Amino acid sequence: MTSGTTPGLTRFNTSSDSEAVAALHEVCSSSAWGSKLLAQRPFSTAEALFLASDAAMAELTAEDLAEAMAGHPPIGRPKEGDPTSSREQSGMAGASAELKAEMLELNLAYQDKFGHVFLICATGRTGEQMRDAVRERIGNSPETEREIVRTELGKINRIRLTRLVETPESPETSETPEEASSR
Repeated sequence: MTSGTTPGLTRFNTSSDSEAVAALHEVCSSSAWGSKLLAQRPFSTAEALFLASDAAMAELTAEDLAEAMAGHPPIGRPKEGDPTSSREQSGMAGASAELKAEMLELNLAYQDKFGHVFLICATGRTGEQMRDAVRERIGNSPETEREIVRTELGKINRIRLTRLVETPESPETSETPEEASSR
């Protein structure tokens, strides 16, 4: 959904500041990003929210990006008990033990070089595609990698914001069909 008012957008627009901050923090751990979006409420459409998100992402400093990345677990190790993390990294769920071990090794090498987790919009990607991406990106300069991370975070934020504005009831009580079937 890219335009129009939805029950989820209405709920976000009319929620208390503390509820909105909590919802935004679930999307992105950067407090600067969340503050910029919070200050622009109410949003007339989902697209207006997405554009505000993109603009806020473009303005994040290196420190803000580090704060945002700190909220993301390494690829292949989703946050335990976090359905969003598991859903986003589902491409690694069926990966072989060899691929998982290789990803762990690559994640550690990447983290040693750049000082943060390898971040990629994993939604819809296979384990092999993520492995290939980290192999390719580990050769980047820190400046190049920071901008790639910014782009990947923007993609993740849009996916998560879409879920936020499309969820008809409270996000805490809603679940996807995949989550329901995994119980």
